Amino acid sequence: MNFELNENQLMISQMVRDFSEKEIRPYLNKWDSEEFFPVDTMKKMGELGLLGIFVPEEYGGSGFSYFEYATALMELGKVCGGVGLSVAAHNSLCTGHILYHGNEAQKKKYLPKLASGEWIGAWGLTEANTGSDAMRMETTAVQDGDEWLLNGTKNWITHGLSGDVAVVLIRTGDLLDSNGITAFIVEKGTPGFSAVKIKDKLGVRASETAELIFDNVRIPKENVIGNVGEGFKQAMKVLDGGRISIASLSCGVARGAYEASVQYAKEREQFGKPIGKFQAIAFKLADMATEIEAAELLTFQAAYLKNNKKPVTKEGAYAKYFASEVSVKCGNEAVQIMGGYGYTKEYPAEKFLRDSKLMTIGEGTSEIQKIVISREILK
Repeated sequence: MNFELNENQLMISQMVRDFSEKEIRPYLNKWDSEEFFPVDTMKKMGELGLLGIFVPEEYGGSGFSYFEYATALMELGKVCGGVGLSVAAHNSLCTGHILYHGNEAQKKKYLPKLASGEWIGAWGLTEANTGSDAMRMETTAVQDGDEWLLNGTKNWITHGLSGDVAVVLIRTGDLLDSNGITAFIVEKGTPGFSAVKIKDKLGVRASETAELIFDNVRIPKENVIGNVGEGFKQAMKVLDGGRISIASLSCGVARGAYEASVQYAKEREQFGKPIGKFQAIAFKLADMATEIEAAELLTFQAAYLKNNKKPVTKEGAYAKYFASEVSVKCGNEAVQIMGGYGYTKEYPAEKFLRDSKLMTIGEGTSEIQKIVISREILK
């Protein structure tokens, strides 16, 4: 096995690092405080190829692998979990769903706009009363001639307000029927389609979250992804890749907290010497470093399987579960190491901790990952 970053990963790592220092770090506290979604910054990342990383060049993407994708998210997470989350959701959910399950006409129509950043993408599965229990969704689509009539709501949708296009999973059959859910492409501005921003989130506040509302929204049959009734199965495959996204972002947030802690431990003095010289602090740093390395290895293992079109359900869940929990632990330890300063917005630790918590919830909670893993190993 080769554990070295490839040439493209090294290039992307430096590019994202430079971009983050110039375009994100100076504004991250303001964006966090105001819950501002930086659409212009997203579009700049599109110009750099970061919004279509694994989209083939024939559709306007960068044509890279999940190695480069994971690397980019790790670098973004080290600076701002919110911006990183938006890049992850755009790539792996909306764009990824169309890439892996759309027909040729849909790919040619939507992927170039999404990969370039001209359009921002959203993806909707969750509803107010159906988080992990997705098959109980209440939003429905009824066929009416050559159109489908959509009614209901989706909740906790990244880019729900600012997104130009959304892929949404909607019930077209009986309740609890895994073959009764269908994926639709819905464009912003479609009559009856609206959104309301969700405010006052704990973390990832630079990433927009909204409720989607469908009030007799008419969608042409051409906007159905795949066959009617295949949506749930498509969504599960999309989430397999999405878990690599969140694992990567978790590694980045964890490493950001760790690096800030190391710097602080070298500079902060107590009892006449840097606090990093005390075993209590040094051992915290050692645990953080070790667990981050393990999380990154699990993440790149899942990326390897994804690149080679091998089953990734179990390994993606391994990576997402472990890395997200490590992210929370590192954020918490960073606050502890910085003490009173860590509890203030003047220092970065508290933001890393707030951002990290979403990693254990989004795209399948830690508890759901345990269900996925246990089912796989007990087959």
